[in-house]
Amino acid sequence: MNKRKRRRKIKPIAIVILIAILLIIIIGAVLLFKPKEEKKDDVTRMISITTLSEAKSFAEEHNLNLNVSYEYNDEIEKDKIISQSIKVNSEIKENQDLDIVVSLGKLDKEKLASDKINELGTVPIMMYHGIINKPSDQTEYTGGNVDKDGYNRTSEAFYKDLEFYYENGYQMIRLNDYVNGKIDVDYKKSPIILTFDDGNDNNIKVTGLDEDGNIIIDENSAVGILEKFKKEHPDFNVTATFFVNGTLFNQPEYDEKIIKWLVENGYDVGNHTENHLDIKKSSSEQVQKEIVSVYQQLEEIIPDKYVKIIALPFGSPYSKDHSNYKYVLNSTYNNKSYETIAALRVGWEPEVSPFHKDFDKTFLKRVRAYDNNGEEFDIEMVFNMLETKRYISDGNVDTIVTSQDNSDLIGDTNLEVIYY
Repeated sequence: MNKRKRRRKIKPIAIVILIAILLIIIIGAVLLFKPKEEKKDDVTRMISITTLSEAKSFAEEHNLNLNVSYEYNDEIEKDKIISQSIKVNSEIKENQDLDIVVSLGKLDKEKLASDKINELGTVPIMMYHGIINKPSDQTEYTGGNVDKDGYNRTSEAFYKDLEFYYENGYQMIRLNDYVNGKIDVDYKKSPIILTFDDGNDNNIKVTGLDEDGNIIIDENSAVGILEKFKKEHPDFNVTATFFVNGTLFNQPEYDEKIIKWLVENGYDVGNHTENHLDIKKSSSEQVQKEIVSVYQQLEEIIPDKYVKIIALPFGSPYSKDHSNYKYVLNSTYNNKSYETIAALRVGWEPEVSPFHKDFDKTFLKRVRAYDNNGEEFDIEMVFNMLETKRYISDGNVDTIVTSQDNSDLIGDTNLEVIYY
């Protein structure tokens, strides 16, 4: 009887080994024939920018210093980029300057004329002192005045003042920018400047500190109201300059925090002499001592961040010919030197454009922000005057636009002057 041959069985382990070998062969083949990836470029490179908003986003994302200028251009439409300083695809680094030129579109002189653009018009520098938290109808005086002369104003009236300025086409600018000839407001808008004298605690009243040690500001103080308005109207460019005496804001526990908070949040701080000095009636030594004292205080708290501008207490002296006036502008006292770039009077009417031939930043007039039934240069009277004389912007900080009739009023300037 013949025996059948047994069929040889393959062991399971041999199958596993064969599969593993096949996988290794396949993976090796894939790796062998896979295209080599290009080495990634970890360098940040410049892109082509077409709009201002795109430039702002790109600069913010990559920590670039964005500098914007504007030009009229017949070929490139309004708000598009004419040129950029960093070439496309070139490497960029943090804190590098990115200069762009934005088109204002084709120069239309007929439109400039019909819109009454006039950058030789007058600018109101509003003078405030105290802001008192009480209803206007509970004062003994006209409108929002808390005292006879209107140096103190109610919180209610101050808020209404801001609404009035906003609704009448004004935008705030910094006093320091004005004296340096930088008027940055939108097309057809007019600049307005707010100043506060005396460092009253109601200018920025601190009610305590939050859990992070930040000051809590009374919403009915001047800054509280300004901050509220800033949130409601971000296009108003809310800012102000506060002129302090040696007591700063009369809140010793918080004064340094207040000063630092102001400059970190878009406000400025200037000099009002140590003891609210009447410069006309004082010795030259006392004038120098009081001025340098406040500058030194500010330098210790916010070095190089305060404005070198003085608001003259009582508006004194009333003439630049006074023998003490030279000490307002610069001197050295006890081996400490100071230089003042501008000085403010207690004026009564708007000041000329910084591009006007009569502009004198060392003796600037201000408007007293008070109510007086439309008389004696109160808010109503002054803004009625401004209707035909106000500065109206072309929206370009690099040009001065005005009527040909004003050509003889232009002062010395490096800016392009455009007449219609």
